[in-house]
Amino acid sequence: MARGSAVAWAALGPLLWGCALGLQGGMLYPQESPSRECKELDGLWSFRADFSDNRRRGFEEQWYRRPLWESGPTMDMPVPSSFNDISQDWRLRHFVGWVWYEREVILPERWTQDLRTRVVLRIGSAHSYAIVWVNGVDTLEHEGGYLPFEADISNLVQVGPLPSRLRITIAINNTLTPTTLPPGTIQYLTDTSKYPKGYFVQNTYFDFFNYAGLQRSVLLYTTPTTYIDDITVTTSVEQDSGLVNYQISVKGSNLFKLEVRLLDAENKVVANGTGTQGQLKVPGVSLWWPYLMHERPAYLYSLEVQLTAQTSLGPVSDFYTLPVGIRTVAVTKSQFLINGKPFYFHGVNKHEDADIRGKGFDWPLLVKDFNLLRWLGANAFRTSHYPYAEEVMQMCDRYGIVVIDECPGVGLALPQFFNNVSLHHHMQVMEEVVRRDKNHPAVVMWSVANEPASHLESAGYYLKMVIAHTKALDPSRPVTFVSNSNYAADKGAPYVDVICLNSYYSWYHDYGHLELIQLQLATQFENWYKKYQKPIIQSEYGAETIAGFHQDPPLMFTEEYQKSLLEQYHLGLDQKRRKYVVGELIWNFADFMTEQSPTRVLGNKKGIFTRQRQPKSAAFLLRERYWKIANETRYPHSVAKAQCLENSPFT
Repeated sequence: MARGSAVAWAALGPLLWGCALGLQGGMLYPQESPSRECKELDGLWSFRADFSDNRRRGFEEQWYRRPLWESGPTMDMPVPSSFNDISQDWRLRHFVGWVWYEREVILPERWTQDLRTRVVLRIGSAHSYAIVWVNGVDTLEHEGGYLPFEADISNLVQVGPLPSRLRITIAINNTLTPTTLPPGTIQYLTDTSKYPKGYFVQNTYFDFFNYAGLQRSVLLYTTPTTYIDDITVTTSVEQDSGLVNYQISVKGSNLFKLEVRLLDAENKVVANGTGTQGQLKVPGVSLWWPYLMHERPAYLYSLEVQLTAQTSLGPVSDFYTLPVGIRTVAVTKSQFLINGKPFYFHGVNKHEDADIRGKGFDWPLLVKDFNLLRWLGANAFRTSHYPYAEEVMQMCDRYGIVVIDECPGVGLALPQFFNNVSLHHHMQVMEEVVRRDKNHPAVVMWSVANEPASHLESAGYYLKMVIAHTKALDPSRPVTFVSNSNYAADKGAPYVDVICLNSYYSWYHDYGHLELIQLQLATQFENWYKKYQKPIIQSEYGAETIAGFHQDPPLMFTEEYQKSLLEQYHLGLDQKRRKYVVGELIWNFADFMTEQSPTRVLGNKKGIFTRQRQPKSAAFLLRERYWKIANETRYPHSVAKAQCLENSPFT
């Protein structure tokens, strides 16, 4: 394919991702329908940390075989939440090892008596390694936080006279090793004049706190025994028609019938299909557009799938509805295109982080964050540095917020992290990310890592393999990783579709010398573009700022310095913005917690909002810039500029 031509990933949609996933089964988001029920298990769980010297007492005494409270003292733990900031026990704040959760559940009788019903236990995430028992039976294990996993437990609930009461026990280990993602190391401190015998610390190589626990929802849901297991959708555009290519996986029987309907936002049927795969044509299509790029952003259709099947126990039916946004993504050597039009990322990097709850999912916080994004005029964010909750992705689809979907490949800083075991695990994690998020129109690019040691030869091979695997999993989207290496030494850059760069001029070096930013930024862009001829996103930049600190002339850590640094970056970005720079993502949306160190005052303070979501001065500066860019780039320009100005904060 010619280097200068547009690489239109959506055009590959009819291939429907011919590379089979190594994972078995789909990961459709649980929903209620005429054939499905959900029972959320959020709330208070019994909790106990294993403070024994070897952290193995729970296994040695088999805590899972009887109610957890019988093994010793427990405490109430809210789910979802991180466990670290909930109690007043300082040991729990920095605990490394096994923690135990338990909850008893009473099931509806219809779930246990109807053998045509399948009961599934789903954990939204458990950081980082989890083992699950149901009524003392080892049911499920999963490695890696931030992604969902589940098990069919029908055989445990549809037996015996007392199956309706379940005891669910989950043991979670947050230890990071050279083969986990993110990786880490355990360091034993052996100087007995300073440390007790057996004393160790967890070393991490990333700048956010390693919160852990059941940080997303746990739930039970049902399907029929013959059920819709997975749906894969890709979309493209042909003249004024949209094309929706679908592939449906069914499990439980080979004797079934599938009917597919596509409904518009007014619930009118616009296309019909049958069978496990096909193409739906939508004349006069309403495309999914990013926020502020079009007068009607984030248009979603609904793909309704109905299954009917004959089983040995009689007929069953299953229903599932999938939101579908019809859009295309393409990349040239100097542009990122959505629906054939140049798209400029003006947005943020985020963290799932807040007071008390840590990384625990929280609806009020999520809605507040999206209201702030819209107020800011942001049209995109990167899921730095791990996949966010599925509900976040759904909000992005609904609001038109474009996503660079990043896996937990952060902290790949040491040569020992680029080993074959890590590579295999990294590939499996990418399979899980793609399997979960493949149908979200808001997701326009995968990121396989953040700031790896990409100057290493071993990292070059490692990144090449992970990127190739991700492209095989999903040919419909570009793939990147985020680099802070020297342009001439980066061994992974040749394999990405878009260059993403982190740089902190006048912050981590040349402290205070704001006058150097424009020159250094221009040199950065020119060097990278000359060598790789690919579009560039400034994926991180910013300055630490303590809210309420003021100094003029600006000094580091003051609100004035953050504003001045951003202004210098913006002048440099504007010199390249209409050439080959296709985006800018501020670091960070909000202040967030980190490990303690002399350089972190209650966490990282580079947010334009405080951890409590209150604006610093830079938030208003960035708002002015983003709305200005939106007014310049909104499409169709002739129709939409006036309407965009109506929503602008400057009119």
